[in-house]
Amino acid sequence: MPAYLIADIDVTDPEGFKKYQEAVPATIEKHGGKYMVRGGEVEPMEGDWTPKRMVILEFPNMITLKKWYNSADYQNIIKDRTDNSIGNMVFVEGY
Repeated sequence: MPAYLIADIDVTDPEGFKKYQEAVPATIEKHGGKYMVRGGEVEPMEGDWTPKRMVILEFPNMITLKKWYNSADYQNIIKDRTDNSIGNMVFVEGY
């Protein structure tokens, strides 16, 4: 069953965030993931959630998603994201 990472990211330092943006795709691909959404226009429809920058990744399953997140590949660059943005992230199993 596929698993998804859903993140709402507010980039606070675009210049600093570039290093992460350039490095992360290769780690995702290496671990069997792919982008479903990466930025793009967001149009809130209901409620008071106003996401800044949406990212949705798909992985083959939750185990693979967690392996990617905890991998040295990703952990070596995560600080480039956390130092230059704020946000929320969840992992969810697909149907």
